[in-house]
Amino acid sequence: MFWIVDNGSSHRGQKAADRLTEAFPNAVMVHTPVHAPWLNQVELYFSVVQRRALSPNDFTDLTEVRNRLRAFEDRYNIMAQPFQWKFANSDLDDLLARLDRHTADHPEESSFRLTA
Repeated sequence: MFWIVDNGSSHRGQKAADRLTEAFPNAVMVHTPVHAPWLNQVELYFSVVQRRALSPNDFTDLTEVRNRLRAFEDRYNIMAQPFQWKFANSDLDDLLARLDRHTADHPEESSFRLTA
């Protein structure tokens, strides 16, 4: 079994991998690259599952957990919409325009120089 983890402080390095192997001999810890934006997508999905399907944690056995997760999956697949990012293309355009204006107004502060 592979456990894919980011480089958070609670599971960074060989010591964390050794602790996992000691607790679960068939588990192998795999660290993602430091820059792994796809992991954010996974974290978002599991956050939704935690909030909407697994809270409150009042299960009496694993069959209840399985049934609730399957029911959630069926409902979520019907109603799911793409996540609405807070920083959209228009926000990037606005930021770049502000930077351009700032650079034009304060060329002495800019480390970027245009060459002709």
